[in-house]
Amino acid sequence: MSERHARSLFVATIVTGSFLLFLTQPMVARMALPRLGGAPSVWNSAMLVYQALLLAGYGYAHWLARLRPRRQVGIHIILLGLAALWLPIGLTSALPPTTGEPEFWVPWFLISSIGPVFFIVSAQAPLMQRWYALESSRGDPYPLYAASNLGSFAGLISYPLIVEPLLGLRQQSWLWTGIYALLVLLVAACALTVPGKAVESVPEETEAPPTARRILHWIALAAVPSGLMLSTTTHLTIDIVAIPLLWVLPLGLYLLSFVIAFAERRRLADSITLLAPLVILVCGGPVFARGASNPLFAVTLGLVLMLAIAVALHSQLFRLRPAVGHLTKFYLAMSFGGMLGGLFCAIVAPLVFNWAYEHPLLILAAALLVPQYVLVPWPARWRVALGIVAPLLALVLSFEAGAGMFGSSPMLAMLISVIISLIALACLGRPWPYVIALGALMLSYGGWTIITHGEARTRSYFGVYEVSDRRDPVTNSLTARVLTHGTTVHGIQNVLPGLETVPTSYYARRSGVGLTLANAFALYGAHPRVGIVGLGSGTLSCYFRPGESWTIFEIDPAMVEVARNRFSFLSRCAPQARIVLGDARISLAHAPRNSLDILAIDAFSSDAVPMHLLTREALTTYGRAVQLDGIVLFHISNRYLDLKPVVAEIAREDGWQMQVMEYVPTDEELTLNATVSVWIALSRNPTTLERLTRLSGADAANWETLTPTPGFSGWSDDHASILPIINWRNLWPGRR
Repeated sequence: MSERHARSLFVATIVTGSFLLFLTQPMVARMALPRLGGAPSVWNSAMLVYQALLLAGYGYAHWLARLRPRRQVGIHIILLGLAALWLPIGLTSALPPTTGEPEFWVPWFLISSIGPVFFIVSAQAPLMQRWYALESSRGDPYPLYAASNLGSFAGLISYPLIVEPLLGLRQQSWLWTGIYALLVLLVAACALTVPGKAVESVPEETEAPPTARRILHWIALAAVPSGLMLSTTTHLTIDIVAIPLLWVLPLGLYLLSFVIAFAERRRLADSITLLAPLVILVCGGPVFARGASNPLFAVTLGLVLMLAIAVALHSQLFRLRPAVGHLTKFYLAMSFGGMLGGLFCAIVAPLVFNWAYEHPLLILAAALLVPQYVLVPWPARWRVALGIVAPLLALVLSFEAGAGMFGSSPMLAMLISVIISLIALACLGRPWPYVIALGALMLSYGGWTIITHGEARTRSYFGVYEVSDRRDPVTNSLTARVLTHGTTVHGIQNVLPGLETVPTSYYARRSGVGLTLANAFALYGAHPRVGIVGLGSGTLSCYFRPGESWTIFEIDPAMVEVARNRFSFLSRCAPQARIVLGDARISLAHAPRNSLDILAIDAFSSDAVPMHLLTREALTTYGRAVQLDGIVLFHISNRYLDLKPVVAEIAREDGWQMQVMEYVPTDEELTLNATVSVWIALSRNPTTLERLTRLSGADAANWETLTPTPGFSGWSDDHASILPIINWRNLWPGRR
């Protein structure tokens, strides 16, 4: 084959393999939603699996590169054929356990489903670069890694924008199979260019092997961006919405950072690296600050920070790359570092921390690793003293501000933050003083408050829950206890005498769910059977009445502990309620037919209902568990997604009748902590909804018929897209 076309052929092969590899990630996450749910930690666990398989693939490439080229080709082609036995790509039939640790089951489930094909495809980038370099006249192979990550980015971003809206999961799987076949052909073509008599050991002798210290440096430079990508993902999906579309953004920028860092033209990479310490200071300083009041700004800061850090550290990797003879060892160390970052965020952090402390810790680690320059040239005789005094002064100012020693003036707090920022700028070029000053700046933006209120938080595999107290601004007396997940309220309990069992927040008496549960006896006789999906603080349990049978479905054992020990709704109102642990959809699929009269779907992940609970198949499961005259209630209050068309369309397709209530509390109800809510009631019997409307009394007029949106396609396990239902206006400040 003509050498003239060799570079184009290898680029095409590497891009195709990387495209295929990162098309897999969101596709498999989408396939897994019905069984795993939409928690951010599920995505982080999936990322850990991908990184582990990538490490295995790079390890295989490193081992294979030690063999003679013709043997490499033979082994690799055979393994590509064996991996094809796992096609078309899909998931095993295993179901998650109702007990046990999901952080360990999820990785096993994904590896058994896609492990072989992901493993063999992941080896393409380093192996093809190694084959390319066997002909010395072809030049430096490392820039091909930029092409590899460009292909990865294309595969990742094409999924939510093109593949998911246009194709069902079965079609997506066959598309993946077709591209895999193309990849095998391209690999075979590349094999034709491999010199058969090339000796693999010769490049190894041209340069001394990298030292252990250099390899550890490579690992650290790879681990921090990888971990930061996952910790940024956790922040975004908790504060905004837990679905794959937003999970793609940090990973996409992470891949683009390799494109920039490994490019032959260095201007952009060098410019970002130069600015990285300033970006870390500006965007990383407010890491403890809440971002829900201005989500677009907070998301932008987080993504810019992650991109700058990733480009700076990956550029350092490029600058420290070894000779071609050690190429596969270099990529193996990089992959190992990436897996360590994933392991830290996906497994270690949820077990060790009660808040997402891994995020600021990784930012501080990045500040220590990025190249720095001296902004303030201190006199030589002052350097040691100022290197100690300056960061200590920043810490003292930060602590005094956090302790309220300077009062509660916002202007004064801002002034202190500015002073600490100036100290950090003065410390640039001196890594440890700069890192300490940066940490002080982080703490001044609310970090001390988060650290000192650790007893109010519970962290599990599914998120961080915080219990806080509301006090009267005049008397400072305790008035209410609040449960939040991320920035979203999940329950409020009044603690004033006589008000402890009053339903609050989205569950007030005049809300859609309040009117339905309060009239359960009138609707279904002496022994109504009620199911609740999502426990929260347990507020809905205070609609329980003697004679009723209640079952509460909750996926997170930590939430059960919070509801039982930090709130008293359950103990006061329905201590005998049955709680079923595990994913509600799976649990309801195993429930007896017609075993419920009312089923309320109230399973939030921060500000979103998990996608897999709003599909045609999910509604079929609910309809099986609920009797023919029963009611299914959907809670769809949401800042960023308009879920009415989703519920309306899946209900229409299955013959359900629909009513929607948008509840707005009065001023008096607001004082009792009622909040705006939107509930949709479905029933296969129109008479049931008519009776519910009559029983609602003065609030009957608030029930309105819900009609499907023309042209909108309902969600299914096979096909769903959130693009048509995003409330883009709510992402902008002042537009809610």
